[in-house]
Amino acid sequence: MKADKTSRTAQYMALFRALETILDKKDRLFSDPYAIHFLDPKLRFATRMSKYPSIRKYIQNTIQKKIPGAFSSGLARTKYIDELLQTAVLDGVQQVIILGAGFDTRALRLDFLKSIPVIEIDHPNTSNYKIETYKKRIGQVPENVSFLQIDFNKQDLEQLAAQHNLDFTKPTAIIWEGVTNYLTKEAIQNTFSFISKFAKNSHIIFTYVHKEIIENPKSFVGGEKLLTDLDKLEERWTFGFMPNELSNYLNQFNIKLIEDLGATEYREKYLPNRNEKGYEFYRTALGIKQ
Repeated sequence: MKADKTSRTAQYMALFRALETILDKKDRLFSDPYAIHFLDPKLRFATRMSKYPSIRKYIQNTIQKKIPGAFSSGLARTKYIDELLQTAVLDGVQQVIILGAGFDTRALRLDFLKSIPVIEIDHPNTSNYKIETYKKRIGQVPENVSFLQIDFNKQDLEQLAAQHNLDFTKPTAIIWEGVTNYLTKEAIQNTFSFISKFAKNSHIIFTYVHKEIIENPKSFVGGEKLLTDLDKLEERWTFGFMPNELSNYLNQFNIKLIEDLGATEYREKYLPNRNEKGYEFYRTALGIKQ
């Protein structure tokens, strides 16, 4: 991410959620009326015009051509994480922490989070932009949300936790979506070490990319072009896991891997009638602190 800008990929995810929200209630996976506020004027206009079927089809085809599979994968992943989070709340978690929150609006759009403290941790650029957008577009910052800011080049999560007195004794749901693929091996290790300090039965919901997309992007549909485009955005992917090695990796942090689905699987689960291909390398996992 460029030092003076918010993430472009975060805006693309907001676009996908905004496009889904335009659909009739019976046809959509979820509703996110806040996502459109994070879009630039051109994308907001395109979203509003997507109510017309011919224009929506054109937008979907354009996205599919540019980033094969990203749209349907992103929608299904959003729904999947929503449901994993709801299960965590029903299972007794008492707070939610969103690492690298981006333009995630779950604290506002999910009714079951209204009475639960949500702590969003992100880079100051994105965090400040989000706060100002909430103030400007909806008139207020959500009361149940705390925004903590961190520059990973100057500060670590341990320091941030001490500064803001984070409570490690509460069972916590930690969402870490769309972040691990931008970090170093050491940053991943340090973050899971930090996560492991939370109480037993804490739920960790995180995404990662198949290591093969980093080492051999041609092995996946659209992989080579995607990584080239990300380089141009200065949002290069740097880290991935081999799925068959993830369980053992998490064990060292006393985290048990409960579920690990790839884009093909959660697309089939939530969008069985969509036949898009691509983005099979993107995965979502659930671990529980033992």
